[in-house]
Amino acid sequence: MKRILIIAAHPDDDILGCGGLMSKYSQADISFRVIIIAEGTSCRFTADSPLVTDEIEKRTQFGIQALSVLKQSNYHFYNLPCGRLHLISQLKINKIIEDEIKNFKPDTIFTHSLNDTNSDHRTVYESTLTASRPLKGKTIPKLYSYEVLSSSEWRYDKSFEPSFFISLTKKDVDQKVKAMEKYTTEQQDFPHPRSSEGIYTLAKFRGMQMNSEYAEAFCLIREFSF
Repeated sequence: MKRILIIAAHPDDDILGCGGLMSKYSQADISFRVIIIAEGTSCRFTADSPLVTDEIEKRTQFGIQALSVLKQSNYHFYNLPCGRLHLISQLKINKIIEDEIKNFKPDTIFTHSLNDTNSDHRTVYESTLTASRPLKGKTIPKLYSYEVLSSSEWRYDKSFEPSFFISLTKKDVDQKVKAMEKYTTEQQDFPHPRSSEGIYTLAKFRGMQMNSEYAEAFCLIREFSF
């Protein structure tokens, strides 16, 4: 993995799903690009609320600050309407991802899980598969999905089933928690999974699965070897 593209539906999904990964390899010879498709806020307000514009900007700033904690500066926020990605032309979302792939030329992509409870997450997953389909001269070798606390584990009829694990140090998890704490409107108190203790708990559980103190887990969607 030398050029990693992280595709997220909302600001904070990237941190919850791949924060440890970004921390672990922030000093390595790996280039990251993070793209956020939707703004993650407007669905909480009525369409005519005067608060929407300010709240979207606030969450974007949270996202920039969070990525800065993880030493990531290559990102783009597209700010499509949250909670309504399934109502937007999928061609439009596909085109965003296709253009990012064309410009960044990743060898690895991390995206959402098909089985998340959040419909925006599922839409981004479907668009990622379409945009990254293997074409001559444009094939991305590795494609993974990541889990998002308060979405992936709440799909009780079909749980997230990881097949790829990356070990983390306590410092990596600390940085992931510190990054998530920048989202002051998204932080919850334990036992809500989107809490600092929830992040540590999941990292420890995934670590136990690979005999490591901490880990992040992913599901391999496909891998090509040439």
